[in-house]
Amino acid sequence: MDAEVGKFIGTGMVMLSTVGAAIGIGMIGKAALEGIARNPDAYGNIMTTMILAIAFAESLAIYALVIAFLILFG
Repeated sequence: MDAEVGKFIGTGMVMLSTVGAAIGIGMIGKAALEGIARNPDAYGNIMTTMILAIAFAESLAIYALVIAFLILFG
């Protein structure tokens, strides 16, 4: 196997981890909407916590993108 092929395979495997981040963000949003539907008075607390959790999940996807670029172009 050529080194270039290995880079592309490694980059593809790293980018598969972004699927997990996308699923996690969807689950966070679903849980937040259910929580707001059950208790509308807690909207502010739930929304703040949801945005923070989504930011953490999205940061993992961005880290994966950085690693993919390092593998691909490094």
